[in-house]
Amino acid sequence: MIPLFKLEKLPRTQKLRKIIKIFTFAENRLCMSKQSGAEIFSNAEFVFFLDAVKLLSNDDQFSQDAKKVFIEAAEIFQCESFHVNSLRRALNSVKHILLAETGKDQADWDFTCADGKLDSQKRQIFEGMRVYLEDIRSPFNVGAMFRTAESFGVEKITLSPFCADPRHRRAERTAMGCIDIVPWERRELFASPVSDSENTEPSIPVFALETGGVPISEFKFPKHGLMIAGSEELGVSPRALEAADASLGRVSIPCYGTKASLNVSVAFGIALQAWSDKLKN
Repeated sequence: MIPLFKLEKLPRTQKLRKIIKIFTFAENRLCMSKQSGAEIFSNAEFVFFLDAVKLLSNDDQFSQDAKKVFIEAAEIFQCESFHVNSLRRALNSVKHILLAETGKDQADWDFTCADGKLDSQKRQIFEGMRVYLEDIRSPFNVGAMFRTAESFGVEKITLSPFCADPRHRRAERTAMGCIDIVPWERRELFASPVSDSENTEPSIPVFALETGGVPISEFKFPKHGLMIAGSEELGVSPRALEAADASLGRVSIPCYGTKASLNVSVAFGIALQAWSDKLKN
């Protein structure tokens, strides 16, 4: 760890980047360990954390709101008894203020999450609750949908051949371990009229999450069924809509704004919550 007197002599941007790196590493250690903060960090490290935020507090280029965060962090760093989440919040808050100050966008890799293994045996699963992700192009959306599906008890996820890869680093980051515990497969479920692939119509009732359908509060969710969520840009494909309309139909989420549309992963979460709520009762 860089001595304080050397840190003080660095150019401002280099100084902030150095503190970002140290605080990020500290937060990662805190997340990966089951020990308390007092057991992970030495007294010298706590002294550095405290000195660093005091140094930042004296930087007149920071706003008063930022300085308030630095002062609150300093109180945590010099406290003899604290909750581990308070320590993590202090490290995290300072880090993101510095990221913004250096002009760095807060990308997915700037967010630190615990990397503990999830226990698939603890999942509550609604047997027969399945979803089909059709041509979801964004790894962020795919990861978010895996995380949502795990939260609401989805038994299995099927991805179309043109969905983003769940093993993309951004998908895995967003899913927070859920890709490893929710069963999934990638295959064609609705063959295109011009496709040479074998028609693989699903053997269970299907419905589409799409506009122009039954309002979500009135839709009769099945005990066993497959919900189709379509492309962010184009929605559910005509072929899949045809299959849904011939089965359980479409479920829609009423919107009241000018845009009157939702991100696909947000709409997916609303629909799964409503479906799981019906299955639980």
